[in-house]
Amino acid sequence: MSIDAHLSELNAKHLALDIEIASELARPGSDDLHIAELKKEKLRLKDEISRLEAITTAA
Repeated sequence: MSIDAHLSELNAKHLALDIEIASELARPGSDDLHIAELKKEKLRLKDEISRLEAITTAA
């Protein structure tokens, strides 16, 4: 898989987490622990996206 394809996949997952977090927050009685886990995963993806973008920029 090329870096560009991997970046596209990571960005899609990041967006999907945005939607899932918003949906969970809008739900009455939402699970704070689940939301925190989703946000942590979203941050991990963002870090990976930034790392790969830095590699492609430097190359």
